Amino acid sequence: MYRKFVLKRIGYGILMYIVMIFIFSTLFNSVADRTMRAQIDEQVAQEATRYKNLSEEQLKATIAARKAGKIRQYHLDDPLPSRIFWRSVRTLGFDFGNSTIIKASNGDRVVLKIVLEALPRTIVLFTSEVVIVTILGVILGLYAARRPNGPFDKANSMITMVTNGLPAWWLAMLAIMVLSYGIPIFPAGGVHSNPVPTGLAGILDYLWHLSLPLLTLVFLGVWGTAYLVRNIVLSNLQEDFVMAARARGIPERRVLFGHTLRTSMPAIMTLAILGLFSSIAGNIIVEGIFGWPGIGNLYFIAVQQNDVPILMATLAIETLVNMVGFVVLDVVYGLLDPRIKVGGKA
Repeated sequence: MYRKFVLKRIGYGILMYIVMIFIFSTLFNSVADRTMRAQIDEQVAQEATRYKNLSEEQLKATIAARKAGKIRQYHLDDPLPSRIFWRSVRTLGFDFGNSTIIKASNGDRVVLKIVLEALPRTIVLFTSEVVIVTILGVILGLYAARRPNGPFDKANSMITMVTNGLPAWWLAMLAIMVLSYGIPIFPAGGVHSNPVPTGLAGILDYLWHLSLPLLTLVFLGVWGTAYLVRNIVLSNLQEDFVMAARARGIPERRVLFGHTLRTSMPAIMTLAILGLFSSIAGNIIVEGIFGWPGIGNLYFIAVQQNDVPILMATLAIETLVNMVGFVVLDVVYGLLDPRIKVGGKA
């Protein structure tokens, strides 16, 4: 029964991803058509420089034939539903074409290469943030739950309200002002120093540039996570099985970590997995302020420069990652929660 549930969830995820790609293709259709025609004109114009032995009439006929062939190749002369269908098929096959303006570090304009160049930087920064925030949040949340309404619990609640009300851009700029210019501990932005070090020095330099944005994100996220974990654990501490364990004389530490935490784990894993997969999309504001060239920064630049192929690629990849996240979450939730019989009958 569980295998049937997993297959069903995977099927739903694939179906929803296909539907979302068709929606994106419909919304971007007119702009994408204009972009593709402009790229065809550019490609044909570059090819025309090689036709030196043709007369003017032959050159015009050749250029017109090449344009018509490429328009047929990309189905730009098809009716609207057909154009949307073929664009969706190419997107599902990760064929995003070439960018309009943005280039990779080596000058390449292939959209997939540009996105895959930015994606690892976002994964390193925000996955590290999610892992650290989850671990610290669980530890602090458990500590607050052991002594509800105690000094630490009250302090955590107050800090959570403050950090949730702080704009991320303001805290990021404050961190740069204090820790980069006031006390020059960390660099103000970027990924590497200039010139780029090599070997172990290059790795340490990368981690040095990573530290300030990572510390800022962790400070913003850890208190809210600790507060949520504290509330989840407190609700489970009132359950009958916890009362029975205490009545049998089981030590409080074992009750908290062995009974309560295990029961709370599905909800905590929900927070962690959703945060992990949503982090792949990056953060436009934080990446922009710290000059971190990840997916969020790439998306912001693509919006500014109206680079539709880049926008379509980032949306498609982020949607895919989030769909995978929801499927994984359902599967893990069914495994972790012993109270659920997935696919079972009452």
